[in-house]
Amino acid sequence: MARDAIRIESLRKTYGGQGKAPPKEALTGVDLAVPEGSVFGLLGPNGAGKSTLINILAGLVTKTSGKVTIWGFDQDVNPRQSRASIGVMPQELNLDPFFTPRGALEVQAGLYGVPKAQRRSDEILEMVGLSDKAEAYARTLSGGMRRRLLLAKALVHHPHVLVLDEPTAGVDIELREMLWENVRRLNRERGMTVILTTHYLKEAEEMCDEIAILHQGAKVAQDSTRNLLGQLDARTLVIDPEEGGDATPDAQGVETERREDGTLALTYHANDTSAEEVLDAVRRAGIRIRDVRTEQPDLEDVFLSLTRGAHG
Repeated sequence: MARDAIRIESLRKTYGGQGKAPPKEALTGVDLAVPEGSVFGLLGPNGAGKSTLINILAGLVTKTSGKVTIWGFDQDVNPRQSRASIGVMPQELNLDPFFTPRGALEVQAGLYGVPKAQRRSDEILEMVGLSDKAEAYARTLSGGMRRRLLLAKALVHHPHVLVLDEPTAGVDIELREMLWENVRRLNRERGMTVILTTHYLKEAEEMCDEIAILHQGAKVAQDSTRNLLGQLDARTLVIDPEEGGDATPDAQGVETERREDGTLALTYHANDTSAEEVLDAVRRAGIRIRDVRTEQPDLEDVFLSLTRGAHG
């Protein structure tokens, strides 16, 4: 039976209000389980509590109440072991400009107490494509290279869990592809559990086995990516009619839209209507079909549906 790499129970965080401002409850009692060996998406709009949750996992923010267990270590009982089990690639570029990439990794490894014989600085630099910049000052690196170095720093102590906080925000396609190739390899070859926060929902859809969605400090959904996408049963058949196919099909529960390119978009709910019934309506209308394709909801549709519906 697979265990959880991370287990969070009734997690709350309240920030004290400044001046006359009331306290702000950033997390309102979150329960979350991240399966070992998964690529897990943590999604939510700005202000949902994602960064607060990650900073609590990293030991940078003190929780108000609740329980956090990382790789079997209770954060309150075994803080050093729990912290050593996780590596975080932060959203902000927090690099010392006067260290070389190799020097930065050596210092980071020292901070985690990694013995010199067990350090793999050059191997990690090669993996992230920074071997040729190993002795360059960090201040001379491009923005993309600095992001690669952040990933490398998160890996120096061989963590069981890797957290990527908006890793591809503002980066080019080449870097994004390199990053995801490395993440897939770490997950596949080393069994590393990966937690990803991103605003690129297509990215989460392609990368993640399971997804949790936060909204206003609460978890509003957690399921496999496949099941979340299945929550919306809307389907669209897009018909490219032969010339003269200007008629409009008439079928109960089907919305018809004539698009600018001349195609007919027929939207229906799979739980109530079958694709065959929609096609029958098209044939009854005397429309001859040149081509047909289907469109299904994506993660963005699910995300908007859940966050609009949550908390009123």
